[in-house]
Amino acid sequence: MCIIFLFLTLSLSLLPTTTTTTSTGVTYSTPPPSSPSPPPLPDCISTAMTTLNLHSLRLDDPDPSIIRTFLYTNTTLFLTLPNYMVSQIATNRTVALAWLYSHVVPFYPRVNITTISVGNAFLDSYPEHFSDLLPAITNLHLSLRNDLGIRHIQISTTFSFVSAISSPFPPSSAVFQEPPGATNSFFGSLLQFLQETNSSFLINIYPYNLYRLRPEIPLGLALFQDHAFNFRDDLLTGVRYRNLFDMMVDAVVSAMAVEGYETIPVVVAETGWPSGSANGNEVDANPGYAEIYLEGLVKHLASGTGTPLLKDGVREVYVYEMFDKEAKEGRDWGLLYPNGTMKYDIDFSGTSSFKGVSAILSLLLVMWLCLLE
Repeated sequence: MCIIFLFLTLSLSLLPTTTTTTSTGVTYSTPPPSSPSPPPLPDCISTAMTTLNLHSLRLDDPDPSIIRTFLYTNTTLFLTLPNYMVSQIATNRTVALAWLYSHVVPFYPRVNITTISVGNAFLDSYPEHFSDLLPAITNLHLSLRNDLGIRHIQISTTFSFVSAISSPFPPSSAVFQEPPGATNSFFGSLLQFLQETNSSFLINIYPYNLYRLRPEIPLGLALFQDHAFNFRDDLLTGVRYRNLFDMMVDAVVSAMAVEGYETIPVVVAETGWPSGSANGNEVDANPGYAEIYLEGLVKHLASGTGTPLLKDGVREVYVYEMFDKEAKEGRDWGLLYPNGTMKYDIDFSGTSSFKGVSAILSLLLVMWLCLLE
């Protein structure tokens, strides 16, 4: 009897002990032509996912050969349609269908494609073409649902926090910053589409960038540092914030609430902290701070506490990015070096580091009970 009890207890104690509500993934984008390192082979991408112990991948300007490597796996894929195609799709639905025939039809549902973002920070790159964004989203949606009969892939677009959100402090005062020249509520129309199609609002959230823009923000607040005086209060709501990530997420939630759509799920399409920069003035872009930020982020997401205004937390978070490459203003963001080796000693899966300790304690308890018989 004691042996059976011992077996059952050990089996239960070895199960994962966390109940994370937020899915954590990583982004991958092809290195620019000027990169000193050649792009990794498609199989290296799937190997890197195993190295990082992650099961959600966001592909920026996806290559079908990479999508193919995830056939019959448990990895979910988030695809991004490149910015230069947005205006083409806005005026020609056949272009949307052609892209889907190349990137989705040959693989779905054998590859678990969950989301397609029409552009990434499109308003930053093509502000004069903002009126093309919603028609492009609509055309891709109609091509996917009506022409192909695929109804379980979300269609949305991704925004940069610093250009999409006006007056982010305090979070309760945040509103969307409408594109220059917009006569109607661009964000209101988009949010209506997202609600009607059960899709998510996608946003890039970089505490590092906001910290650099606003010198009054303490470094510790941006790095998830838990110190007695490391907080900021929203005096309008009485909410106390202990990290900048939550403040930025809640600013997005507040802006959506102003438009009347606060229940739409939020996905953080990019976040991270640079481990280096070609700009000598960016002393805070270093491996030590990057590891502190990533450790704090993983711990915060694994806690399941959400944010003050979003108790269930954001739906998904994607860390920018998989491999080091100088693609964002000469900064290094990679979780892995170009050769695929780990840069940080972090369990990105978010599983509890106390699982092994729990198993040992359970074993000792059972041994003690057996000795009492």
